[in-house]
Amino acid sequence: MERPVVRVEFLLSRTSAPATQEDTLIARDLLDTLIAHHESCVGMAANMIGELKRIIAFYDGGRPRIMYNPEVTEQSAPYDTLEGCLSLTGVRPATRYKRITVVYQDERFRHRTEKFSGFTAQIIQHEIDHCNGVLI
Repeated sequence: MERPVVRVEFLLSRTSAPATQEDTLIARDLLDTLIAHHESCVGMAANMIGELKRIIAFYDGGRPRIMYNPEVTEQSAPYDTLEGCLSLTGVRPATRYKRITVVYQDERFRHRTEKFSGFTAQIIQHEIDHCNGVLI
């Protein structure tokens, strides 16, 4: 079910709790909301729909994906960029990394480690910042 997008910075700046298997409906709503905003959004975190859980949804090569409890464990090749956000007005500066390694749980809560690069890596870093209460 598509949910309204949270735009209150106080709520967005709170740290999210670890996701559990009981949070799969939140992930479904997050994915539905991302898909509903596909023309203006490439990634979302659960706090953007009012849920303080470590869940992100993003497009990877045009395909929507979900990650539970993602963490960047390796990063290389920093660069500075400007990013927009569906929850915030305007663009803001951010330092990102061209290549990252992420540990996470997939849709079946299996532990995974995966490498990402380029724009997909940037999206994931932005959404993990949301989970950590960091506003870009």
